[in-house]
Amino acid sequence: MTQKTLGIDDRLHAYMLEYGVKEPELLQKLRLETSKDPMARMQVSPEQGQFMSLLVSIAQPKRILEIGTFTGYSSLCMAFASRDDVNIITCDKDETWTSIAKKYWQESEQDHKITLRLGEAFESLTDLNEEYGEESFDFIFLDADKENYPNYYPLLKCLLSKGGLLLIDNVFWGGKVLDKEDQSEPTMGVREMNNMLHQDKEMSISMIPISDGLTIARKLI
Repeated sequence: MTQKTLGIDDRLHAYMLEYGVKEPELLQKLRLETSKDPMARMQVSPEQGQFMSLLVSIAQPKRILEIGTFTGYSSLCMAFASRDDVNIITCDKDETWTSIAKKYWQESEQDHKITLRLGEAFESLTDLNEEYGEESFDFIFLDADKENYPNYYPLLKCLLSKGGLLLIDNVFWGGKVLDKEDQSEPTMGVREMNNMLHQDKEMSISMIPISDGLTIARKLI
């Protein structure tokens, strides 16, 4: 029994990966390919992917929205855990990274579940609101440009169904949220997003110390 979350050193992390993660071979292959990219740190960890898969398998959403595709690891995790008729819409503006994602979606035979929207997130979110309407997504994952987190939040909340789940990645931002001298736009964006969620009485939240911090918010009203 402990009153504080345990720190994870390399040995304990390795143990967690060995006994706490059941990662399909194709996801391992994608993770290895992505690790060669200079921006590989943008990919969610296998333990986070596993956790998100479990949430999806429990919630069984009909429609999922992801902001920030990168090379497709998180979207593929969610696709593997989803019902066959799920509609996963994932948004990004980078064609190079998402070309890798599309390759793995097809190889996994999960591509029929996933639709990629290329372009600026604000435009995609506005278009989705017009096409599907308010409260049309049961599960949303935000992992995009941190400086715009507070700007995305009202749009995402509008699209989220009552009782739906919103997951926000990198809420610790490498510990920079604690550094008062760090006034950079990404850090300030994460701080503001964390505060907005904490103050929003229409959302229940839990901030999970997994990877770089993940907040799970459920829309109450």
